[in-house]
Amino acid sequence: MVEMAGPTPVLGLFETHVNVRDLQRSIAFYRDVVGLELATVGDERQVAFFWTSPERQSMLGVWQTGSSPVYPRLHLALRVKLDDLLASPAKLRENGVTPLDFDLAETDEPSVIAWMPAASLFFADPDGHSLEYLALLDEPPRPTLGVVPYSQWLPGP
Repeated sequence: MVEMAGPTPVLGLFETHVNVRDLQRSIAFYRDVVGLELATVGDERQVAFFWTSPERQSMLGVWQTGSSPVYPRLHLALRVKLDDLLASPAKLRENGVTPLDFDLAETDEPSVIAWMPAASLFFADPDGHSLEYLALLDEPPRPTLGVVPYSQWLPGP
């Protein structure tokens, strides 16, 4: 019997891609609103690549597509620091973007996914893709809480 080799160890996700209707509008959104560093633009292929980590270890490809009425919408979660996450609702609003909670209701504070635990805030890009800022929390998980507003997660006085 031949013994199978184990899988190759994965270090993390390097890149993912989304389709957009207007490349220039999306470049401005992902650079100026989301805060990603523009790596390169391929005009001939109508694509832009953004670094999604300061260490340049992951990237997002943004591809312009046609005007088909069938248009998939995707979800991307971007890891951020907790302090930046807590400040993000106001920053998003300043840029005309509505911050959303876990149930996609308008909010001014992150939600906490208690089984992880992680605090997160959702919003949409100009093409309706679901984006999430997410910060892992140092506290132990409390799965019985489900998903709660950040203010309910905090320890009491």
